[in-house]
Amino acid sequence: MAQQRMLTFVSVDQQTPDKREPDERRADFHEIYADFIAAKANEQASRCSQCGVPFCQTHCPLQNNIPDWLMLTATGRLQEAYEISAATSNMPEICGRICPQDRLCEGACVIEQSGHGSVTIGAVERYITDTAWDRGWVQPIAPPRERVESIGIIGAGPAGLSAADELRAAGYQVTVYDRHDRAGGLLIYGIPNFKLEKEIVERRVKRLADGGVTFVLNTDIGRDISFAELRARHDAVLVATGVYAAREMQTPGNTAKGVLKALDFLIAANRVGLGETVADFDNGKLDAAKKNVVVIGGGDTAMDCVRTAIRQGAKSVTCLYRRDRANMPGSQREVANAEEEGVKFDWLAAPSAVAEKKGGGVKGVRAVRMRLGPPDASGRQAPEEIPGSEYEAKADMVIKALGFDPEDLPSQFNQRVLAVNRWGAVKVDYRTMMTSMDGVFAAGDIVRGASLVVWAIKEGRDAAASIDAYLKARAASARVAAE
Repeated sequence: MAQQRMLTFVSVDQQTPDKREPDERRADFHEIYADFIAAKANEQASRCSQCGVPFCQTHCPLQNNIPDWLMLTATGRLQEAYEISAATSNMPEICGRICPQDRLCEGACVIEQSGHGSVTIGAVERYITDTAWDRGWVQPIAPPRERVESIGIIGAGPAGLSAADELRAAGYQVTVYDRHDRAGGLLIYGIPNFKLEKEIVERRVKRLADGGVTFVLNTDIGRDISFAELRARHDAVLVATGVYAAREMQTPGNTAKGVLKALDFLIAANRVGLGETVADFDNGKLDAAKKNVVVIGGGDTAMDCVRTAIRQGAKSVTCLYRRDRANMPGSQREVANAEEEGVKFDWLAAPSAVAEKKGGGVKGVRAVRMRLGPPDASGRQAPEEIPGSEYEAKADMVIKALGFDPEDLPSQFNQRVLAVNRWGAVKVDYRTMMTSMDGVFAAGDIVRGASLVVWAIKEGRDAAASIDAYLKARAASARVAAE
């Protein structure tokens, strides 16, 4: 591989991987970005300014050592770049695909602030680890020694998988339980293929299984196995269930036929993409083909829904969001991709009711125009209704993408002593990630609320470190007591 000198941002322009044309990508669910070729990854990595205070790193939840692996990529030392990248992230090629880099590392890049355009960090991160898989550098976990302690992890999403990776590498006996028939959580069933092909997740899961992690699927803790029984089986338990309770619209008609929850819609689409038969897709309930679709919400889940509906052949797709573009929580890159693919965005608009047909079903969404008023408690400008601005958007299908809340785990697990906050998220001591129950830890969205995959990975790693310290301290105490 040809080597590049660094700090070339003054002479080399930013270039992202080629993107397939909108007409082409609307017709399938394949990823929209091409891979970097070696020379292009090498060149783009060389644009890094190697600044003394790497804001890209400090703005990454995982504190990835980005400047070092960019330098190693630019100078042809790709295997070392992979090793540095993998040292702080259990899924770098997944983060490279789905992280909102424009809000994190790339948004904080010094040369972005100077007007030269950020280093394409996410694309290089993806390239490094995809190359590592291709060249056989990614190997199953091989602990230096085995430990007798057993750990049960509830949830096979990014937090649970990251914790399993770290704990198995330390030699613990790890079992991961999940209610679904595949491991991966929202990486498999929530995020569409055009952002993350499923084989990318499946090879990560296979690496864990090949390294000795046991997966128990189609198993709902609290129903198929009691939480008390799970604690009795294992020396420590990690709760990493994520959040799946969809927030509801507080409007008339929100339960009408044709009004769907975002996750129901996305899971069906992903299952069909995996080759499964989904009855409610086949009968048209969860299929957007030939329908006028309105998606309500402005987060990344809403972006996944609008872009999925386009690919299913919807007649029209409109995203209704109560704030403006600058104040939406979703990635601006995703908005741009959606617009290219034909999605219409109706900014500063909020639903007031779902209009129903006489014979049942949806015929439209009644909405009202909004304006941004003074900041609310969160610091964001609060949307206010504009009197007399009501209108109706035509719709045959309405998808609610308003976010997710935790399920009632104390009831589900029959453990009232499991402390939760007022939103239902599990309380932890952030120094240890331990819950109110001894030996029971929690991480990911079930602790922090619906958030980014990269934060789930970070908290999974933190919880694994705390579980390791807890079990070693307990073993040391047992040895002292025995002497």
